[in-house]
Amino acid sequence: MPSVAEKLSKLESLSAHFPLTLPVPTPTTHSHLLTVQDIHREEDLLRNPSSFRAWWTAIQNTRDAFNALLKEERRTNPSLDEGAQLLGPLSTPLARRSLQCLTYIYEAALVQFPGSFKLWKPYLQMRMSYVLGKLVHKKQAGGRKKFPEMKEALEEERESLEEWEGGLDGIVGWEEWKALVATYERALMWLPKLPRLWLMYFSLFFHPMCPPVVSHTHARRTFDRALRTLPPSLHSRIWIRYLLWAEGRGGTTTVSVYRRYLAVDPSLTEHYASILLSPADSEPRPLEAAKLLLSLARKAARGGYVSPEGKSPYQLLGDFIDVVERFSDEVGLDVPDTIQSNEANAKADAEAEAQHIRTQEPASADGQLIRVAGPARPVSADGKVLPAYDEDEDPLSKRRLNIERIIHKDGLVVYKDQAGRLWSGIATYWIKRGEFDRANSTFETGIASVLTVRDFTQVFDAYVQFTESLLSAMMASLEEPDEEEEEEDAKETERELDTKMKEFEALMDRRPFLLNDVLLRRNPNDVQEWEKRVALWGGDDERVAETYTKALETIQPRKATANFHRLYINFARFYEEGGVSGAAEPDLDSARKILEKATKVNFKNVEDLAEIWCEWSEMELRHENYDEAIRVMQRAAAIPKNIKINYHDHSLVVQTRLFKSLKLWSFYVDLEESIGTVESTKAVYEKIMDLKIANAQIIVNYAAFLEENQYWEDSFKIYERGTELFTFPISFEIWNIYLSKFVKRYGGSKLERARDLFEQALEKCPPKACKPLFLMYGKLEEDHGLAKRAMSIYERATQVVASEDKLEMFTVYIAKATANYGLPATRPIYERALEVLPDKQTADICLRFAALERKLGEIDRARAIFAHASQFCDPRVNPKFWTEWNSFEIETGSEDTFREMLRIKRSVQAQFNTEASYLAAQTLSAKQNGASADPAVPLTDAMAAAEQQASAVKGPAFVAAKKTAPPTLEGTEARPIQQEGNADEIQISDEEDL
Repeated sequence: MPSVAEKLSKLESLSAHFPLTLPVPTPTTHSHLLTVQDIHREEDLLRNPSSFRAWWTAIQNTRDAFNALLKEERRTNPSLDEGAQLLGPLSTPLARRSLQCLTYIYEAALVQFPGSFKLWKPYLQMRMSYVLGKLVHKKQAGGRKKFPEMKEALEEERESLEEWEGGLDGIVGWEEWKALVATYERALMWLPKLPRLWLMYFSLFFHPMCPPVVSHTHARRTFDRALRTLPPSLHSRIWIRYLLWAEGRGGTTTVSVYRRYLAVDPSLTEHYASILLSPADSEPRPLEAAKLLLSLARKAARGGYVSPEGKSPYQLLGDFIDVVERFSDEVGLDVPDTIQSNEANAKADAEAEAQHIRTQEPASADGQLIRVAGPARPVSADGKVLPAYDEDEDPLSKRRLNIERIIHKDGLVVYKDQAGRLWSGIATYWIKRGEFDRANSTFETGIASVLTVRDFTQVFDAYVQFTESLLSAMMASLEEPDEEEEEEDAKETERELDTKMKEFEALMDRRPFLLNDVLLRRNPNDVQEWEKRVALWGGDDERVAETYTKALETIQPRKATANFHRLYINFARFYEEGGVSGAAEPDLDSARKILEKATKVNFKNVEDLAEIWCEWSEMELRHENYDEAIRVMQRAAAIPKNIKINYHDHSLVVQTRLFKSLKLWSFYVDLEESIGTVESTKAVYEKIMDLKIANAQIIVNYAAFLEENQYWEDSFKIYERGTELFTFPISFEIWNIYLSKFVKRYGGSKLERARDLFEQALEKCPPKACKPLFLMYGKLEEDHGLAKRAMSIYERATQVVASEDKLEMFTVYIAKATANYGLPATRPIYERALEVLPDKQTADICLRFAALERKLGEIDRARAIFAHASQFCDPRVNPKFWTEWNSFEIETGSEDTFREMLRIKRSVQAQFNTEASYLAAQTLSAKQNGASADPAVPLTDAMAAAEQQASAVKGPAFVAAKKTAPPTLEGTEARPIQQEGNADEIQISDEEDL
């Protein structure tokens, strides 16, 4: 192993090669720079010293020649020893000679053209290649943005920073590094306004072998000189490299450089805060980072800052809370300082409020406009008012933050929907500082102030998790005690553990109540949540009574949710039943007081107040206080002098409109029917009728009550009053009940009166509702009147009833006529039915008519009826009709009549062969047969095929007759016209006697 002296001698031997380019080598000082082959070049340059092309050609030829030699040398001697690695590109004599030769010719050219960037750039790149090593070219996908944001520009520049392979060691080649820096300084002396030259210069400072003297202080001063030299429009290009260099240096350098930049452009504040929290080679600065994030959150909330990362003001505040939780000891105040700060801030706020109230004076005493001057306020360069100085936002201040006040002021007051996260953040801050009692009080305060279930769940879960972790730590300390811990300390820990366990169990038991408190804070007028609150107390009568009392005091009747009146009812029933468990004595007086108080509450709806009175009366009935129940309802149903009050006028209190509540009167009349007299019940019903609030059910009930008590005529009068009060369709039900009751009562004894009633009912009855009345009327005439009158009623009914009921009415009429006058008398009815009924119902009535004629032996009339009905029956939709006609012709017809039937069938099918009816027929056929409809109609003969081909003509089709078929020769068979036979054809022999 070589000794230190040997290493030093080797280092000195390597350093002895340098400097190679300082002073600038010339043929007089370095005779090896020129050879015999270079004399012609030198003479040409001496003759044309001002020719740039001559100099450029000489430089290119010299460079290409040396590159070829160096490439051949690297190919023949690829291995490098330790000394060669330190020397990098200058490890061989040829490389050192090539550097001196190229330096000589470049310097000579620059003497003639000192301001040519075209010469300086390749010259500096050549010098850098010999000192910094081989440049590694990176592949970049896509193009860059024209004007990227600073954060994006930093990321792109960090990815595209130059990298080199090899390079001259900064200690061994210090003289050559210094010569390269001097060359850049000379270039900048001639071309100070070129940013590209500065950027090339800056690339030296990022090289890993750059000497510290150059890459630290000299680099910082160079960056500063560039900012002073270049115009402000080019500073962004310098600041990108400056910030990257500062991040690499770390420590106070990073802080000072970023502070300078943020004074110009605050868009990188978030990035700077992240650097402060996780620096490369120095201690974190959480206090400064927290103040910067707090300042950004406040500016964003005021609209003065937009995060380049797209963060909202709340997210920025969340980042601040994360820093507070992570570095609680370095950022925030302890408990005594926090309490003191809170008191001082409260006092200052009170004084400011008092000062504001004292300074509030009228702007003008005589009513004229005046201009009022205020205190001086700082403004920015563009004239905007700046906020007052706040030490909490000053990153240079060393004062710690009052975390509780900041989160209350900037979080809980502004972001009410994120209270759970904010309260958890405050509690976590105290937990990290070890202030567990303060954390407990924070959790309790947060639970008592949140307004949503989500926030409550977040705070409560954090509270439970904290308590569980604390209990686990205490149990672990008891299981593994320290050797130095005394027995008294262990007992104290056990007692504290027992206390904490009880508190934890109590917390879990309180959870339903705490959740109910949250919902009631969100909406104190929520009746259902108050009912849940009562249910949570179970059998604790004292707590239940307190809850009911508090609920009735808190809820505003006009803002309450549904069933507010049920609270009063349930509270009264609570006293009536002797508490929840029923162990106490029933207290009817307290229940009456509650209900009495409820009757004076202005509820949303009149029906709620009516239910209060009804419940009061029912309570009296349950305790057999019948007279008191009647008196309660009499109080409730008291009619004022002015009865012209609109029941639906919500501007009036419900007590004023109560006397028109049908629910109240219905209960009252039911009560009178149960325990009152007939006269008192009738009086209540009459009051309902006088107030004009009765509905059809009240009319029917009143009449039924009178009927039960044998007041027949009075009940019929009530029905008549009901028919006068209501119109159809409501009066239809009253007429129906009235007429059925009347007919049942008197039968035929008061026939004329019954006829008058039916005529009155039918006079205003709409066609849709008159069918039952006609049937009842006809039944009355059949049972107690004349058959002729009954037939006239049925005849009239067929003219009046609705179209959908006419078929049924004709059916009844025909049945009654057949029973009274025989089958022949029904012919005129059938004929008129065919004229009146719609087309869809014609087929059914025609089938019945044809069956009648067949029974009477009128075959031709039946066939004519079939022919008449066929025009309304599509064979694909109504196959039943055609099946009946087919059977009729087979049983009673001849070949000609059957052919005529087939001709008519085909004609009708062609007539109905439209797209809509065709699709409907196919769909119906598919449903009936359980198979998909065939879109093509089967061809039964040649004539049908011809008709289908002539699609433009939709005339009637014909069936080929065998009698008129062309004759055939004997011994030959007639050629069949089609492959498939006619399915409807009847096989009749030619020899058969027709």
